[in-house]
Amino acid sequence: MTERPDIVLAVIPILAFSGLALRSMILATGMGTGLLALPLVVVGWVGALAVIGWELLFGPVPSRVSTT
Repeated sequence: MTERPDIVLAVIPILAFSGLALRSMILATGMGTGLLALPLVVVGWVGALAVIGWELLFGPVPSRVSTT
């Protein structure tokens, strides 16, 4: 059975890689130019960092620390 830590640890690399994968698909199909698809790589990394920051600030550990 998957629990919250397992899901969070799975989401981080998926988000980090998703921007690169989406950019590669757009460039391979020829539907966009490199300049239009370039920010997609950054969006994936920012999403992964946002998940890490969210877990550090608002996850289960800070909520347990603040109640004791």
